[in-house]
Amino acid sequence: MRARTSKAQHIAIIGAGIAGITCARTLVQAGHHVTVFEKSPGVGGRMASRRSAFGTFDHGAQYFTVRDPRFTQALNTTPQVCKPWSANAVRVLDEHGLVVAAALPARESHWVATPAMNALVKAWAQPLTDQVVLQTPIVGLEKDAIHANQWQIRANQQSADPSVRAVVFGGFDKVILALPQPQASALLKTAHSTLALQKRIAATSVLPCWTLMVAFPQASQPGLNTFGPQWNVARSTHHRIAWLARESSKPQRDNVERWTVQASSAWSLEHINDDKTRVEAKLMKAFSEVTGIRAQPSHVESHRWLYAKTDQALGESFVLDAQQGIGICGDWCLGHRVEDAFVSGLELALAVA
Repeated sequence: MRARTSKAQHIAIIGAGIAGITCARTLVQAGHHVTVFEKSPGVGGRMASRRSAFGTFDHGAQYFTVRDPRFTQALNTTPQVCKPWSANAVRVLDEHGLVVAAALPARESHWVATPAMNALVKAWAQPLTDQVVLQTPIVGLEKDAIHANQWQIRANQQSADPSVRAVVFGGFDKVILALPQPQASALLKTAHSTLALQKRIAATSVLPCWTLMVAFPQASQPGLNTFGPQWNVARSTHHRIAWLARESSKPQRDNVERWTVQASSAWSLEHINDDKTRVEAKLMKAFSEVTGIRAQPSHVESHRWLYAKTDQALGESFVLDAQQGIGICGDWCLGHRVEDAFVSGLELALAVA
């Protein structure tokens, strides 16, 4: 850990995914005061889980790998949360209507958070509870109205009273954008003198993903010994589907038969503005073709991730304009892995601290 600065700073962090929370807790450990703003009802970002009457679905990141010793050290602070996932993984090839499943070799361990994927970020954010402001979309950045060398941010808080929705938070020495590249770029455009930062991240790109969640509680009926394929996880070359996972195969999950299906980036981009009902119907058809499951699910739900998978990474772990007092981090700086988000948030915090 680097020595902290001689003067504690008040730092706004926009985004409470793994990059933002990693950055926040590192800065707090260095003696700074942080306020984390998140537009959603909870922390986690794409380390996300969706509850249903039949159990949870990890509808964002499906698992993570561990390569950086700093990530290992951070995970060891919450050892009860993370468990290895020994998935029976295959690659499903779809050629001329023929589906072939070929086993995938395990190159490295796959890990998941328990009891759901968002549990890891929740655990890391727990000491920051009083410093995380939820359901507060940030819509603008500008210099503080009173202190010209500080920042203020404009937010639209969700409220039943329209008169209190527009809120301004001020007095920040620095602002960190722990957001997908398109959202970070949009916020930078609201502030003066950020053209250089906008240009630095302009070449990066992030692709969308439609995710389907289905549950088959009838699979647990007495006398039904098999249901669906004999594998639990598949990478697919089907033109609609890139990934399928049996949620009940993950440790400490409900045993109701549930599947998370992630569409390919190309198909998701082509159907980015389609109605959810149409998307669900098309992905259900593809799911049946790949798995052989023809039964009608008791639960069907979908989620559209506008910014899911990095197509062109920045190539550096973060961006920091120390003179302006603005930093940017996220998995897209390095790639699209969970660990990329962690490293990005950590290294930006160390540079600021």
